Amino acid sequence: MLRYLPFLLVLALMIYAFIDCLNTPEEEVRGLPKVVWIIIILLFGEVLVGPVVWLLAGKNRAGGGAGGGRQAGPQRWVAPDDNPDFLKSLSKDGKDAGAPKDGTAARDATDAGGGRAEEPPKDVTDPTGEEKGPRAD
Repeated sequence: MLRYLPFLLVLALMIYAFIDCLNTPEEEVRGLPKVVWIIIILLFGEVLVGPVVWLLAGKNRAGGGAGGGRQAGPQRWVAPDDNPDFLKSLSKDGKDAGAPKDGTAARDATDAGGGRAEEPPKDVTDPTGEEKGPRAD
């Protein structure tokens, strides 16, 4: 089994480089046309020359470099709960404009019908295992 490992690693690198080349937009390919890079990867893939050359020199990569920080350019997608612009738009929406943040608005809405708001069901047992109050069966 172990004697097949080098062959499988070479095959995996060749497949990765081939798919990476296919998925790369034409304007990000360096040096040669994209079709030529695909031929190089397929022809010289068994000796690792084609995939390694593609990975090192064939594509413009936005690596970390020496500076390390964020790259100037298009920003990545940010989840809504981490996006400050989205969170600001929630308060401008009008639904939550005057609502307090402690949840009293939800309780006031249930009391608006004139009656008492329903209380959540109480625990039937305390931590020691003794029953307290009515059962919820």
